[in-house]
Amino acid sequence: MKKKDSITLKALAKINLGLDVIGTRDDGYHLVKMIMQTIHMYDLVTIKKRDDDEIVMTTDSGFLPTDDSNLCIKAAKLMKENYPQIKGVSIHLQKRIPVAAGMAGGSSDAAAVLYGINIVYSLGVDIERLKELGVLIGADVPYCLMRGTVLAEGIGEELTRLPAVMKCHVLIAKPGVSVSTKKVYKRLDEIENIEHPDIDAIIEDITNGDLKSMASHMGNVLEEVTIPMHPQIAEIKKVMMENGAVVSMMSGSGPTVFGLFDDNETMMKARDAIKESGLCNVVRYTTMYNV
Repeated sequence: MKKKDSITLKALAKINLGLDVIGTRDDGYHLVKMIMQTIHMYDLVTIKKRDDDEIVMTTDSGFLPTDDSNLCIKAAKLMKENYPQIKGVSIHLQKRIPVAAGMAGGSSDAAAVLYGINIVYSLGVDIERLKELGVLIGADVPYCLMRGTVLAEGIGEELTRLPAVMKCHVLIAKPGVSVSTKKVYKRLDEIENIEHPDIDAIIEDITNGDLKSMASHMGNVLEEVTIPMHPQIAEIKKVMMENGAVVSMMSGSGPTVFGLFDDNETMMKARDAIKESGLCNVVRYTTMYNV
């Protein structure tokens, strides 16, 4: 069989079904307890071998950097440092996941580069080793290699596979604002009497396949910081709930809001209401992705 010299991979987005911050490490990193869930929204990442030793990146996006600040370049360089048999790599990114949206788009792209280089160079590196390398790029990268329904602890790198979440429809809405994750976590440290979501109860609900109970327990502690900074997030949540969402919540540090729906017809009605509200510049609909 001819070896592959190139491969195109789907780099899938994620949402958080629950996000709690439970402490801070001595080095300043925050300790989290959260449930990550992949959805059917993705970038396309193409990895090709090169005959020279160069790492070259292109993208269909006019505003994304293609230098060392891009996580894809960092991933490729990390693989090259660890596996000398790697020569050059060309990376092309077709960007579909909203940028700076709390949906791990950049981390998922980096995970695709790690995985893709492993394939095209026939390295035979197992997924656990790729995850060890991934955490050096970003805390979400190991999860993006694993995908599905996962409990993430530590700084996000301690991963435990959970039963697949129940099927439902997902509406994604992103307002036209940018959120600094670093700033959100810093402000969180200054807040007293934070209301924490019950992550263990969410896990039990997923195990029991009870969507409505899961919805009642879902929560994101970072909303206490991001919503006062960007009140339109609360308005988007309200529109989704008024139009039939079982639950609506911010993903990650924001500003993206998602809603979960029992049926497609209700979700489409909510989509139209969100579009008419003028609160968002990105409105998409999709479903859960389970491995």
